[in-house]
Amino acid sequence: MKIDVLTLFPEMFAPVTSSILGRAAEKNIINIRLTDIRDFSNDKHNKADDYPFGGGGGMVMMADPIFGALESVDAYNKKIIYMSPRGRIMDQQKISELSELDELVILCGHYEGVDQRVLDYWNIEEVSIGDYVLTGGELPAMVLIDSVARLLPDVLGNADSALDESIYSGLLEHPQYTKPRRYRGLDVPEVLVSGNHKLINLWKFREALLLTKERRPDMFEEYVKNPERFSKEEAEIVEEISKIKP
Repeated sequence: MKIDVLTLFPEMFAPVTSSILGRAAEKNIINIRLTDIRDFSNDKHNKADDYPFGGGGGMVMMADPIFGALESVDAYNKKIIYMSPRGRIMDQQKISELSELDELVILCGHYEGVDQRVLDYWNIEEVSIGDYVLTGGELPAMVLIDSVARLLPDVLGNADSALDESIYSGLLEHPQYTKPRRYRGLDVPEVLVSGNHKLINLWKFREALLLTKERRPDMFEEYVKNPERFSKEEAEIVEEISKIKP
């Protein structure tokens, strides 16, 4: 998958060149190209923003440098995402949709945003990572890239892990433990070292249900809507957890 990122601050994207994403890039699974919007400014100081028409605080990124950056990556007929607090909240469905693309262009805003004509002309979709405002679109863009990349084949070591985890499974993730079995008087639950995989899976299911009902009751209610998906043992656990009052 090829991802073009248009930004005023390409130096901020060091994290996407390391760890799992870095290894994915080395395997040519993902190709992240950074484009500095300032390079397309006609101003001698590479200025890419100006005061907004109609007044108001802050500065607005100008259309011309962004147009130049988009044209330089041949963004015509490609999916373009603008990281914006007024956009649709990013969720599993949106991330899955984007992971199916061969190419993606991400525009990072800054200051008070970008000239609206950029969004209108290029038919850009606005996407948000939450109901809060950051200083720019770079951090949200990295969140989007990481979320999408981990769904690509062979990016994660375990092909099933991306879909087994919290949110993707429909439940929050159960508690995890590793060595040693006893630490500062706290023990790993005995069932996890029993070797009985059926009991282990039922324990994980129960703990995930408990956490989800406690922290995300909306997800819990959605998950238990389809009782036909559960085995007899799972159905009994669902019934038990459903009776617990908040």
